[in-house]
Amino acid sequence: MENLLSIFVRSIFIDNMVFAFFFGMCSYIAVSKSVKTAMGLGVAVIFVMIVTVPVNYLLNVYVLSPGALAWISPEYASIDLSFLSFILFIAVIASIVQLVEMIVEKFSPSLYNQLGIFLPLIAVNCAILGGSLFMQEREYANIGEATVFALGSGIGWWLAIIGIAAIREKITYSNIPAPLRGVGITFIITGLMGIAFMTFLGIEL
Repeated sequence: MENLLSIFVRSIFIDNMVFAFFFGMCSYIAVSKSVKTAMGLGVAVIFVMIVTVPVNYLLNVYVLSPGALAWISPEYASIDLSFLSFILFIAVIASIVQLVEMIVEKFSPSLYNQLGIFLPLIAVNCAILGGSLFMQEREYANIGEATVFALGSGIGWWLAIIGIAAIREKITYSNIPAPLRGVGITFIITGLMGIAFMTFLGIEL
């Protein structure tokens, strides 16, 4: 239980996808102009993350890892399909994103229109793919750990985009120098938020 809590907290604060690795910055910058839109995309990212990472974990354990096919027959134990990791992980992510896109379009057309092209672009959001690749690299012991990591990573990305969206709404009427308005001040604030999140590195888990 302590290990799961450690993975959860680390993935939100210490190994935050945005502030520690700068993953998913394209949609983070583009869709953070309002809290409502950022909230919708953040929830979609959490959903996609907690579905794709466990599925890719099973795919990695039972298909892609060296010797993973031994469960079919001992003669397949020497087969190594790890070179297919990228393309299969992306295929799983694209399938789940397509499902999310259809659900959002069905139940929230206004949010679907606000998110625009950035909803299907979750399929190539490096934060989503990064979650699966980190899962593979860190060799989590079971699917429970992989799922907790996925949930924490999704929540971390959601907190980041909600935070920047709230700040951007507040500074809309601030007296910002013309060259820094828009993306410029957003990058500066993101850097300061990243520095702030570095304080969590002192947490011992």
